[in-house]
Amino acid sequence: MLAYSSTSKPWLQLHPPSPSQGAGAAAAAARLVALAARSKRRGAGAAAAEGVDEAAEAAELVRSLLRRTGGGKERLVPVLDRHVRVVRTEHCFLLFEELGRRDGWLQCLEVFRWMQKQRWYVADNGIYSKLISVMGRKGQIRMAMWLFSQMRNSGCKPDTSVYNSLIGAHLHSRDKSKALAKALGYFEKMKSIERCQPTIVTYNILLRAFAQAGDTKQRMKSKQCRPDVITFNILIDSYGRKQTFDKMEQVFKSLLRSKERPTHPTFNSMITNYGKARLREKAESVLEKMEEMGFKPNYVTQECLIMMYAHCDCVSRARQIFDELVTSQNKVHLSSLNAMLDAYCMNGLHSEADRLLDTALQKGVVPSGSTYKLLYKAYTKANDTVLVQKLLKRMNKQGIVPNKKFFLDALEAFGTSERKPRTSSATNSASKPSSDSAGDSQTVDSNKPGDSETVNSNKPKVSVLQVAAT
Repeated sequence: MLAYSSTSKPWLQLHPPSPSQGAGAAAAAARLVALAARSKRRGAGAAAAEGVDEAAEAAELVRSLLRRTGGGKERLVPVLDRHVRVVRTEHCFLLFEELGRRDGWLQCLEVFRWMQKQRWYVADNGIYSKLISVMGRKGQIRMAMWLFSQMRNSGCKPDTSVYNSLIGAHLHSRDKSKALAKALGYFEKMKSIERCQPTIVTYNILLRAFAQAGDTKQRMKSKQCRPDVITFNILIDSYGRKQTFDKMEQVFKSLLRSKERPTHPTFNSMITNYGKARLREKAESVLEKMEEMGFKPNYVTQECLIMMYAHCDCVSRARQIFDELVTSQNKVHLSSLNAMLDAYCMNGLHSEADRLLDTALQKGVVPSGSTYKLLYKAYTKANDTVLVQKLLKRMNKQGIVPNKKFFLDALEAFGTSERKPRTSSATNSASKPSSDSAGDSQTVDSNKPGDSETVNSNKPKVSVLQVAAT
């Protein structure tokens, strides 16, 4: 499916180390101590370059700690106990950021409790703000509120950053109307506290909750807050999600006339929202405008293009972009793989998605829980018991244990949605050969259209729920 002259480089190698590499554990521990010792030797008056070195060393220390716990090899708290003389507040802060990206909110709480037991721990607004933000992004609103109360009980006084995190956390809840009411309540409370006055960040967070942001914009004007590029990006994305493209384009023109300069997220948002509306020409014109202004599409832009072409039933073009992305990068992000898998599943090409996952595994990629969740939901919706069973075996082999939300999302798709037949345009686009996928006898496009159907009339009608229960 993926044909390259050199197959050892393009895919990110994420396999855990082999047993023969265990001999380097002692050396790794020594390196951790050395990093900490170097950071302690530097005084408060170190030069800016040394500050950068310290930040790099702290990041390396955190990566080393996480490598020891990767794949469930060791629990994080015992690892921290062994390096208690090394780890400090700045390292825990970086751990919160990294664990938040990996859906490890429970581990964040474990690290926080471990911190509180250390002699050097001092309650800090920044730590609480980061934890509240992580909990909010993962939908743990009650936990975010508990942390907020813990912060106040510890003697810390909330500041603007804490309230910003709290507002953002509420806006991640499922009940949007109730969340918005609470967010506005905190916003009014902020205005009554001198040290918690709303900033441009506060308004940007609130703008995310409004597709029609008139009232918030008026408040910004009354406070003489000049919108920055983030404000413009949020407005562009908000109007785009509502498919009010005339207003989205007006905001984009206002951005071009302002002192601010567009960023990659500006163009990525426009491409994504045009794609969801199946406005292929509009999306391609945004890409042209982007290149005219001197922006080179990054991997996120290419992922947006993959999804745009998927919505427009141009799967072969999406695959072509994916192949170009693989050959042009030293490593392929899992989000890029997920985008291509999602593109196949959106168009009913579940067999092609399964073959792409096979190829990725052969190249050394270790899929994350998000990859399996995407495929499980798609296979369940299609009621393809064979692919569901195969996927569950892969998850079991990799040691991934699905949580409650994993199955609830799939059950929701299974119970409320009917499998839609593939459109003729999607079938035709999938059957066209990709110009960048030459040389592989196992390409997606070499399969017959009938092979890509995920539900065969000869298959026994067994529910995917029965497969999941086995």
